[in-house]
Amino acid sequence: MARENLVGQTIAGYALQSEVGEGGTSAVFRAQHADHGIVAVKVLREKLRQDRTAVARFLREARYGERVKHPNVVRTIEIGESGPGMHFLAIEWAAGEILEKYAKRQGPLPVDEVSAIVSQIADAVHAAHAVGIVHRDLKPENVMYDPVTRQVKLLDFGIATDTDQAPEQRLTRAGFFVGTLMYVAPEALSGELVGPLADQYSLATIAYFLLTGGLPFPAKTPREMFSQLLSQPPIPLNQAKVGLRFPLAVEAVIMRALSKEPAKRYPDVLAFAADFTAATHKPAEEEKSGLGSKLASLFGRSKKN
Repeated sequence: MARENLVGQTIAGYALQSEVGEGGTSAVFRAQHADHGIVAVKVLREKLRQDRTAVARFLREARYGERVKHPNVVRTIEIGESGPGMHFLAIEWAAGEILEKYAKRQGPLPVDEVSAIVSQIADAVHAAHAVGIVHRDLKPENVMYDPVTRQVKLLDFGIATDTDQAPEQRLTRAGFFVGTLMYVAPEALSGELVGPLADQYSLATIAYFLLTGGLPFPAKTPREMFSQLLSQPPIPLNQAKVGLRFPLAVEAVIMRALSKEPAKRYPDVLAFAADFTAATHKPAEEEKSGLGSKLASLFGRSKKN
């Protein structure tokens, strides 16, 4: 069956100008609206419009995104249905590009830039956690980034979950994990409902990737990744890439947040981000401190002489 082409059409006042992204369940368009200007519009794919589970997931994403209000989360403008089953979600148009593409082109990124990115994602994720939502799919592909302003916008609550949700309301069957294997927390592999600390693990993996251009596990296949996540420790940050070195404080923060046991991580994403930012500033302070000690030592010796 030929894929539906919506470019050039108008849905509920949104003139779809071009397709800018696609997934298995929906397509994303750049659109123009008389009141809202340029926006992004996500439309459920035609083949899924009669699929109750697919529709429920789409609407869940829209409602979760609507609940999380934060400058680092794309703003939900409208949730609606244009014609039978044509569900759509209109969100603000975020400047920049997908973080994954930027990082692959420009990475490894400077520590200060990674700190700015991680802090903003942490703020966005904390806002979700504050209203009982766990994102479950944090990865560079779900982050818009403007390198000029260093502004971050978190996207896609498609597989997020409500921590207060009753088991019978969940759309994921027990025993099946959700998320992206390269960024998912080990505890998610059991298929059980994960908590906010799983998002912290994913954010630490993003930081690792931005800093090194690689991932904490050397797996070449999904099966290897699954096994290594459960049974092996992550590669220490300073062993990720030959010739690439980081202050020990930075490495310690990242590796703590990558602990297999959730209880060994930071209490929340804000604590992780705060320690990461502090660690990125330690080298300069230590250098100044070291220089001051040397000068004091020299002056002390000269006085004695």
